[in-house]
Amino acid sequence: MNHSNSVEIESPTKRLWRTFSADWIALVGLAVLCSLILLAIFAPLLVPQNPYDLAQLNILDGRLPPGSRSFDEKMFYFLGTDDQGRDIYSAIIYGMRISLGVGILSTLGALIAGTTLGLSAAYMGKKIDSLIMRIVDIQLSFPAILIALILLAVFGQGMGKIIIALITVQWAYYARTVRSAALVEMGKEYIEAARSLGLGHGRIIFNHLLPNCIAPLIVVAAVQIAAAIALEATLSFLGLGLPITEPSLGLLISNGYAYLMSGKYWISFYPGLALLVMIVSINLVADRLTDTLNPRLQK
Repeated sequence: MNHSNSVEIESPTKRLWRTFSADWIALVGLAVLCSLILLAIFAPLLVPQNPYDLAQLNILDGRLPPGSRSFDEKMFYFLGTDDQGRDIYSAIIYGMRISLGVGILSTLGALIAGTTLGLSAAYMGKKIDSLIMRIVDIQLSFPAILIALILLAVFGQGMGKIIIALITVQWAYYARTVRSAALVEMGKEYIEAARSLGLGHGRIIFNHLLPNCIAPLIVVAAVQIAAAIALEATLSFLGLGLPITEPSLGLLISNGYAYLMSGKYWISFYPGLALLVMIVSINLVADRLTDTLNPRLQK
């Protein structure tokens, strides 16, 4: 009888799930994050009111406390209403939709821009590397919120404009991260072999160099999604982010800030709680991704 010894290679997906299931806190964070994403995607089917439709708002329902019924007795506001008669629960679900959309789109744009420039800096070296890294150093020397405030003061309000501002703020993190990882890979034999075969620069960079720099990029992207959502909420709270017709969680918090001293806490409290839960769940998932993709950082 022939016996063959085989070693089962664990797929990245199985290893990721194994590490998540071993940490119940990260698993709870993942479950909460997935639930929030599903709520945001299916918002029109899960809320009793479209907070963007002025025809569905009644000023007579303004600033009703949690557990109140509408003026016409047709709706029940279990989280209360804001000053415009907007259902807080509906506004939170739609607000999460906007906040997640801004965070994901801005992170994706910054990831593409930063990765391209970081790989180019590591591969081209010399003057190109020096130029890109000096720009990165200059940008990272300023607070992110200051750069975003200046850009939005010039561009104005709007979802597209705030995404561009966040991409401008974030791309330097990816450029520095991918350059560091790419410089390590540049000294390895497979890059020299690819050059010896006469492969084009683009093919070497994106087919050979990039796949070996993915792990740190995933970690940075996971962290930066939470950072982008928090930054957008801060800018919207200050009145420089999204317009009132597109209320994100930060803008919902800002709308109720003036009424806190009069005891109408629910207008700001519940959107703030939703924002906190969203950011904490993303950070819990990002922390576990860091431990998984960077074994040296495991505790």
